[in-house]
Amino acid sequence: MNQVRRDVFQAISDPTRREIIGLLSRRTLNLNNVADHFTISRPAVAKHIRILTECGLVTVQTRGRETFCQADLKGLKEVSDWANTYQQFWQDKLDALERFLDEDLPDENL
Repeated sequence: MNQVRRDVFQAISDPTRREIIGLLSRRTLNLNNVADHFTISRPAVAKHIRILTECGLVTVQTRGRETFCQADLKGLKEVSDWANTYQQFWQDKLDALERFLDEDLPDENL
């Protein structure tokens, strides 16, 4: 079977997976508890969990007959670093715009 390489950006592109990450960031839940929060089928939730696991955002542990899921948010650092690059870009642009506008304003003290 050909293993698909998944990345964090692919994982968070889906709103259901983002909601699962949000749920699991607050507490560890078993698979049934996660599925109870959604109107989609349990197998569909399990598929989302598998994708999140493949990219390292969720860890899954079997205890007895239950499967527990826990968020591992360290993987979101890649997203944070990427977003921060653009945050700095836009901050620089807004700072330049502010300087430009300040230069064109008449001096009120004259």
